[in-house]
Amino acid sequence: MSQNTVLDAALRQRRGFENRLHTALLAAGSLMLLVVCAYVLGGQTGVLWALGGGGFMLYGAMNVSPALVLRLYKARHLPEHVFPEGHQVLTVLARRAGLPAVPKLYYVPSRMMNAFAVGRAEDAAVCVTDGLIRGLTLREFAGVMAHEVSHIRNGDVRVMALADIVARLTSSMSFVGLFLFFFHIPSMIEGGAGVPWVLIVLLMAAPTVGTLLQLALSRTREFDADLGAAELTGDPDGLAFALMKLERVQGRMWEAMALPGARIPEPSILRSHPKTEERVQRLRELKLHGDPLVFDHGAPVAGKSFVPNIGKPRFRARGLGVWY
Repeated sequence: MSQNTVLDAALRQRRGFENRLHTALLAAGSLMLLVVCAYVLGGQTGVLWALGGGGFMLYGAMNVSPALVLRLYKARHLPEHVFPEGHQVLTVLARRAGLPAVPKLYYVPSRMMNAFAVGRAEDAAVCVTDGLIRGLTLREFAGVMAHEVSHIRNGDVRVMALADIVARLTSSMSFVGLFLFFFHIPSMIEGGAGVPWVLIVLLMAAPTVGTLLQLALSRTREFDADLGAAELTGDPDGLAFALMKLERVQGRMWEAMALPGARIPEPSILRSHPKTEERVQRLRELKLHGDPLVFDHGAPVAGKSFVPNIGKPRFRARGLGVWY
């Protein structure tokens, strides 16, 4: 394994600072929105209850075993003797990232090309789909693994869990507040009191604003994970190639459900991940010169897999579910 690629240090530092600043601003905005809704609904007591409940929910979410989450996805442990190259890539990246333990490697028997990380740095797991293993070269696979390892190192699971809890609490309080306001409107009118339309509009808009902040935070963390992946591998092109391949393959899969040749545009503000073109451009801007990080231990040919062929999904005899 060798690493001779030189990354633009100044650009890397600036991007890292921007990502951290965006994360802080978006997280603060989400918390402020929660506090405002709680104050409108219950005053200072409401704020204390919201913060206490949110802290309790966050503690519970952070202590959920990764095995439980993986069981929900029907993920299976991928033994080292089945896919030694993948385990070696993950081990090297975890050491370079300074993780206290190497994440466990799991896979989901799905033809979709996807990967995700769960758990904390001390007890984490990276799950990949069978389609991802079959569809990527080892260089591209290393880029994707570096992206997931960066999520673990950056604590993004905790950040996004906090954002999700804040968004759920905001939506719940908004619903309760609107119900109470509309329930008391007749008595307000009979008593000659004005209807607090400003508060009603605030509570109506809060869930939408909270969701948009959560999506923006997710996009920022994806950019930061891309940056961390480039630092870990010294090979921004590896991840860029993987992203382009995923976009091409997954795009064809979803478009096959629509009219031939049709593309359904998705507003950037409603995306949980940044546009692939923007991610690829930002990755390629980091590279100055040199050769990529090379895992020179018999890289598999694209399309091959060390995981047994699962075949095409088959429909159940009853219901609308599918099974493998």
